[in-house]
Amino acid sequence: MESFTPWSALAGGILIGLSATLLLLTTGRIAGISGIARGLLSGYSAKNAGDFAWRALFVVGLIGGAWLYYGFAEASGVVSVVPHARPGFPPLLLIVAGLAVGYGTALARGCTSGHGVCGLARLSPRSLAATLTFLVAGIAATWVVRHVLGVQ
Repeated sequence: MESFTPWSALAGGILIGLSATLLLLTTGRIAGISGIARGLLSGYSAKNAGDFAWRALFVVGLIGGAWLYYGFAEASGVVSVVPHARPGFPPLLLIVAGLAVGYGTALARGCTSGHGVCGLARLSPRSLAATLTFLVAGIAATWVVRHVLGVQ
């Protein structure tokens, strides 16, 4: 809790909610990042040009928004460094973790943004089950990495 920042967390939550709502209102699509990325990675074709365009813009907005935030936050002295991969954390473990997350989102047919933000807002029982599973798996993985593998 050393670096808890309630105001930036609140602002981030509001922006996530607004962007998810705006995407739903303008395209009728749920802001599930894994599904957006999967559709983007499936490739561009003349047949899916419109679908590809909104997905690409959404991903550019995600990356650009983070880039702008850290640029402004660093300039104003709120943060002194841009975030990076956890120092001292084994790179192989980061790769395994990323692959596990990718597999889990495919298995759950969605990720925390789709199920946790959008699905829970729609009171979806499936999203509640998926979000609880994500949380339990994350807690268990953290416990194993810290207490069994000894990585801090």
